[in-house]
Amino acid sequence: MRAAGVRAAGVRAATVRGAVVAKRSGSSYPFSVTGLAPRHNYTFRDYLELEAVSRVRHEFYAGEIYAMAGGTPEHAAVAAAITAMLHGQLRGSPCRVYSSDLRVRILATGLATYPDVTVVCGPSERDPESHSHVTNPRVVVEILSPSTEEYDRGEKLEHYRQTQSLDTIVLVEHGERRVDVWSRRASEWEVAVYRAGETLRLDSIRCALSVDEVYAAADGA
Repeated sequence: MRAAGVRAAGVRAATVRGAVVAKRSGSSYPFSVTGLAPRHNYTFRDYLELEAVSRVRHEFYAGEIYAMAGGTPEHAAVAAAITAMLHGQLRGSPCRVYSSDLRVRILATGLATYPDVTVVCGPSERDPESHSHVTNPRVVVEILSPSTEEYDRGEKLEHYRQTQSLDTIVLVEHGERRVDVWSRRASEWEVAVYRAGETLRLDSIRCALSVDEVYAAADGA
């Protein structure tokens, strides 16, 4: 989830080798970058230098660096549960599941980010500018929050849909038991919505997840 990347009232700023990254105090609302005039012109190398020393994760897009807000215990529990479920089902296959520690770069748009859960099939392909960034995810999962839902369902979803290797995008709702699964069909994308009591299928990796089991992980977190 992304926090604010523009300077405003109540902003805390961290400076790393001349780069100022803004984070709005008390909020993690993700400002859209497409509707604002650029305020900085950081390079991807600037971003990599910041990530190497920062305790906070960031996204990079179009010359801007955005601090990512930390998740809640419920968010972390759901992400861990999905990772564990997929790990068990993918054992012995050419696919591997990764936690939110994995750095992903969308080469078509330049976005660098950390999906909550990522599946890569076959050897990982790396960004020419950063060996630590994978560029060929097969499946990504984002667990939504009130402050990031608009960004995750809008701008970030569009970034993901331009990833050539990506077949499936999973969006896990925060306010109800609902999971949206976007699947690539030829050159088009289709969405299926799964709710309590249903089982969602990730056909591209031959996996299935119970909606109730996914959300049960957050109980008591």
